[in-house]
Amino acid sequence: MKTIQTSNAPAAIGPYSQGVVVNNMFYSSGQIPLKPNGELIEGNVSDQTEQVLKNVDAVLQEAGASRNTVIKTTVFIKDMNDFPIINEVYEKYFSEHKPARSCVEVARLPKDVLVEIEVIALVK
Repeated sequence: MKTIQTSNAPAAIGPYSQGVVVNNMFYSSGQIPLKPNGELIEGNVSDQTEQVLKNVDAVLQEAGASRNTVIKTTVFIKDMNDFPIINEVYEKYFSEHKPARSCVEVARLPKDVLVEIEVIALVK
């Protein structure tokens, strides 16, 4: 097992890693809209989703994976009414390759953000 850590994504805000690689599979922790320096993006759900996906890209790259090797994503959102807006941003990142995805509305997310995304990917 290999622990993933990159300074191009925010550090974990608890006792966990940004992700792990096991048997050529990458499992990310949920990424929230923090800049790599830990600063919270407090904009709208579109701005927050954009930062989350930048963070996903950074941990994928560090793991030796990419958007094109993502098998599954899980999207956690504060308000299901934001689903169409999140989809607009998400589709920019997963336009050709469309991994399996789950999306659930949750009562609350860390730091009261509007969106969190985790991925499972094949390592090249």
